[in-house]
Amino acid sequence: MVRRIQLRVSLKEESQPNILLKKTAKYLSEDEKNITIKVLRKSIDARKPSIYFNYKMEVYINEKPSKTPDYEFKYLDVSKAKEVHIIGFGPAGMWAALRCLELGYKPVVLERGNNVQDRRRDLKAINQDHRVNEDSNYCFGEGGAGTYSDGKLYTRSLKRGDVRRIFESLVHHGATDQILIDAHPHIGTNKLPKIVQNIRETIIEHGGEVHFNTRLTNFTVKDNKIESLQLQNGNEMKVNRVILATGHSARDIYYLLNDKKISLKAKSFAMGVRVEHPQQIIDSIQYHCSGQRNELLPAAAYSLVEQVKNRGVYSFCMCPGGFIVPAATAPGEVVVNGMSPSKRNNKFANSGIVVEINADEDLYKYEHFGVLKGLEYQKDLERLAFTAGGRTQTAPAQRLSDFVEGKLSTDLNPTSYQPGLNSAPLHSLLPKLIGGRLRQGFKAFGAKMKGYYTNEANIVGVESRTSSPVNIPRNEKLEHPEIEGLFPCGEGGGYAGGIVSAAMDGERCAEAATAGL
Repeated sequence: MVRRIQLRVSLKEESQPNILLKKTAKYLSEDEKNITIKVLRKSIDARKPSIYFNYKMEVYINEKPSKTPDYEFKYLDVSKAKEVHIIGFGPAGMWAALRCLELGYKPVVLERGNNVQDRRRDLKAINQDHRVNEDSNYCFGEGGAGTYSDGKLYTRSLKRGDVRRIFESLVHHGATDQILIDAHPHIGTNKLPKIVQNIRETIIEHGGEVHFNTRLTNFTVKDNKIESLQLQNGNEMKVNRVILATGHSARDIYYLLNDKKISLKAKSFAMGVRVEHPQQIIDSIQYHCSGQRNELLPAAAYSLVEQVKNRGVYSFCMCPGGFIVPAATAPGEVVVNGMSPSKRNNKFANSGIVVEINADEDLYKYEHFGVLKGLEYQKDLERLAFTAGGRTQTAPAQRLSDFVEGKLSTDLNPTSYQPGLNSAPLHSLLPKLIGGRLRQGFKAFGAKMKGYYTNEANIVGVESRTSSPVNIPRNEKLEHPEIEGLFPCGEGGGYAGGIVSAAMDGERCAEAATAGL
């Protein structure tokens, strides 16, 4: 017999050996010897001082659980199969390639950046030498932005595909099966590179191709059908179906499409700053404790949102126990993002705090840029951050309360941001559209989380790459309405917002691209 039950376990009980087995046996009035437990979901309820763990479980009574996985991934030998070209090897491109293997088609992946091993040198160069490689950085390279940016697996895109299938695929390629259980699953930037490498090896072992340092510079369209790709090394590739999965920071792709007068749309997005607190402050707020959090509890996270003057102000990509990293993709700009290692054991907590920007209403001064107005607005703020930071990858920063009160910080708090911080008057440098709303938003967040609004926190600018400010249209077949054989995909097309949603969109695009091939 199999029963599904839910149990609450107190923080004190959680430390006791075999507590789940004991509580389950008591709940079902069964002998412990007769039951086997499979945990399906685990979450923490810390809304009140008495903290509980919530468990959802399958209980097997007088039988053993099946060891057959929920999903089996049958990758075919595609070495001699028809080709599908995939531009970009982030989550959308990776899962598009994997799905091609299952469907019996050969993925040919073109990635502008380095593989994960060599990419580390590019990250070191930007962190220590303030030198940005425009093709290989925190955004570009094997695995895309997600590889070195935390690996959070949260998504609200439940209607776009099978979330569980993506999680099982990650486990198949080396992720811990804990991601199948945790309510807020997370892999960690220290473990993601190996998983990404395993995915690449799966693709190559089954006859697919992955080409690094291979940037798309142009393409040829004949009779409204994509015909060939031109690469930065001078080579040209004949193509039939192309999945465009270049990510939200590949601005050259938007310029290329726009120059060719191929349809694009301006899209709403969000921009702001990254706020960094000592992790202990966030722990004390969320776990109602005055000192160190209980060792059974993970570094505390938070999620905040407030409406200010008809625009959302909200937390984005919150990284407990994490680091702020430089995410610029070109010289002359400063962009910040966040990441966490798997243990989330750094002494800082950081999160983007961003303001919704309505492409139709808020960018009237940029209308002369047409559909690229949001992109140009992004670039202007990133250049401003570069200048205010000191014209290196040093980022402009301000103590949180000083920012809200409009005072220049005479000094700054310690930070996890390796290139360093420079005190700057962000309260006056940021446009009112963003800065004014942030100031009100931080006050509101302080009312919701007592202790959050403090001068022990820094704000660091700018958090500008939350999503693409440009949408590449596609029809019901996921194909560009003007170019047969071109399938815009993932965050770069404006169809995803994180690792999981991008991966699901990659699978859908692979299915669409191979239909009738």
